[in-house]
Amino acid sequence: MKKQKMLSALFFLLLAGLLFSCKEPETEDPETGKLKVQFSFMVDDETLIIDTMAYVNAAGNHYEVNEVKFFISDVYLHKANGDSIKVKHNNSVHYVDYDIPTTLLWSINDEIPQGSYSAISFTFGISPDKNISNAYVNPPESTMAWPAVLGGGYHYMMINGKWQTDTINSVFHFHTGIGQIREGETITGFVHNNFNVQVPNSGFVISETPVLLNLSMNINNWFTSPNDYDFNYWGGGIMQNQDAQVVIRENGWNVFSIKN
Repeated sequence: MKKQKMLSALFFLLLAGLLFSCKEPETEDPETGKLKVQFSFMVDDETLIIDTMAYVNAAGNHYEVNEVKFFISDVYLHKANGDSIKVKHNNSVHYVDYDIPTTLLWSINDEIPQGSYSAISFTFGISPDKNISNAYVNPPESTMAWPAVLGGGYHYMMINGKWQTDTINSVFHFHTGIGQIREGETITGFVHNNFNVQVPNSGFVISETPVLLNLSMNINNWFTSPNDYDFNYWGGGIMQNQDAQVVIRENGWNVFSIKN
């Protein structure tokens, strides 16, 4: 009987050992931090002042800005080793409106692993998989709707203002979005004009303290390099002008920078 009890005890000890050895080792959650993006607006080295005929572009047009609003999407945080993390907050889409202060600070909810990041990049506008009509039913985003007949979805950007001509100040609507392919007056297809922006000198370090990046748009850079954009040539409205959309897309490579 005593021998049987000893064998039973030994069996339970072995069973407990097997159960303990099969248990996965506990791992600590990686340390994370938060990122905020502050949006600002410049004209070359000056802070943008709206409703003021104070600016001159590379083509010599004197102009003023009355409104600026745009989307960015598919935001990535890059590491020097080639790894990257995609922002998930708000489906990685953010709307910016000069006239709505709450849109100018994006507090990203993602828990971002701590460490050094070499750059931030994003799609200017809304990437095609997300640029779908009626995705936004409430303002202010819904006011950016792009007409269905012109391709649907949403504007990438609206810059509205005036430029000075010989006799009057003419209104311009510098609007970007989906372009059209035409045969004569007939629309036969559509073109996505969104593009990727790799922000230069945008490295940062995520730690316990939230990081704030000041992402600045230089309005004047939309109008030059590699193409000098002349309002007198392109006119006030370009939503149906794919050639103008291409010029703007090509100029957008250096519009954004990080300001300290």
